Amino acid sequence: HVQLVESGGGLVQAGDSLRLSCAIFGRIFSINTVGWFRQAPGKARESIGNFSWVPEVANYTESKKGRFTISTNNAQNTVYLQMDSLEPEDTAVYYCAAQRVRRVGFDYWGQGTQVTVSS
Repeated sequence: HVQLVESGGGLVQAGDSLRLSCAIFGRIFSINTVGWFRQAPGKARESIGNFSWVPEVANYTESKKGRFTISTNNAQNTVYLQMDSLEPEDTAVYYCAAQRVRRVGFDYWGQGTQVTVSS
């Protein structure tokens, strides 16, 4: 079993930056990809991007390229989402999720962290 815990959300102003963390606990060797998603009120969940360890690569949804950066601290089993030049439209609950090795889809989800961007 794998547990994901997000942190780092909060209230910021437009133009600010914020870094979210996704700490991974449990059978970490069973997963290869961690993705970041968000869901705004009244809207469907959308993908931001993901990071895979084999091969080591970060991929981003086209509309999220440029302002969002995914990185890792392997020693601390943590995946980060750096968000720059935040806009009020970025207000949402942000989630990280893990995909198991040789599996399709994300099996484990964190509880989410709220990001609110004021204008």
